[in-house]
Amino acid sequence: MTSREPETAASPKFAPDTLVVETGRPPRTDGASVNPPIDLSSTFVSTGDIDASPYAYARFDTPAWSPFEEALGSLEHSALPGLVFGSGLAAISAVISLVPAGGTLVIPTHSYQGALASAEQIAHRQGFDLVTVDIADTEAVIAALDEASTRTAAADAAAASAGEGRVGSESGLGMLWIESPTNPMLEVADVPALTTAARDRGFLVTVDNTFATPLLQTPLDLGADIVVHSVTKYLAGHSDVVLGAALTSSVELRERLHTERSMRGAIAGPFEVWLALRGLRTLAVRLDRAQTNAQAIAERLTAHAGVVETRYPGLPDDPGHARASEQMNGFGAIIAFTVDTAEKAIAIAEAVRLWTPATSLGGVESLIERRRRHPSEPVTVPEGLIRLSVGIENLEDLWADLEAALG
Repeated sequence: MTSREPETAASPKFAPDTLVVETGRPPRTDGASVNPPIDLSSTFVSTGDIDASPYAYARFDTPAWSPFEEALGSLEHSALPGLVFGSGLAAISAVISLVPAGGTLVIPTHSYQGALASAEQIAHRQGFDLVTVDIADTEAVIAALDEASTRTAAADAAAASAGEGRVGSESGLGMLWIESPTNPMLEVADVPALTTAARDRGFLVTVDNTFATPLLQTPLDLGADIVVHSVTKYLAGHSDVVLGAALTSSVELRERLHTERSMRGAIAGPFEVWLALRGLRTLAVRLDRAQTNAQAIAERLTAHAGVVETRYPGLPDDPGHARASEQMNGFGAIIAFTVDTAEKAIAIAEAVRLWTPATSLGGVESLIERRRRHPSEPVTVPEGLIRLSVGIENLEDLWADLEAALG
């Protein structure tokens, strides 16, 4: 099945909040379904050269994925359809695996803990350097890239003198990984400046766009080579599927990621992808309501005597506010606030009745979590930091419940 595509990456026909509803649907012919069917076949009729068949076996490609992959590609302004993975971490790990032996992965100190853990494991296995940086400090990030370039050049020279091949590969010197805003500290990177600096130095650039979604930020337009998503979060939006995605406008990079997905078996089930596409239809209205709630709650938290610090890019005095205002179309619906002890943070998470104490984010329901309860969370995350994923419930109900817990 070929879905109808109402826009191109170069010249969008519809606004993003229309695209989430319109993309990834069947062709408009008399009697056609409005929604794509769920194709449950694991194998397909195929003769002759298997590489010439559009579908042969569902581990490689299936029409069950195509509508969602095309829709996400349109939203992220990619020249190619996205690649859906069995989880966000599967997509992240596939992308990190592109870093060559002898190269360097520069990644934010405050990143999704799964990304950090995966990066450590893959770096050890593949033999590349892992460097963590404050992604909001542009000069520090560029210095880390320069240091990595110098280190790789020295290794190349040593290898050449020993009669060995180049340390790097077609992936260049390595990769700069950007989260913006970061998880859970909500730091905002200067994405255009960093992508320019990294690519000028021979590094690929990947942006995790989970927090912002393509409605608030399109990193490929800002110079990134690859975008990753935990589809589990805002894109699917209902806390009922586990999926990931990766996107690129590079044919070569997409083919390498496709091979990584196929050979590692990091694939998604047809029904989960169909649910994600259905969830995508309401992304604009869900995000609009959640952002409105988040802005009001963040402002009230800053005025609360029991709160030490509130981080939310929508606050005028937030360190990331100016950058977010320039490169994003909104500030998202994640808030981080800190109380003075871990014990108080635990008590608050246990005292709420409307907010749900749980990990993850981006669903219609509001979630609350003390992040340092995860042993793998960086020690630079305060013990008393609480992350809020603000949902679409009534604002005053949400605030009354949180205010009572704070008291």
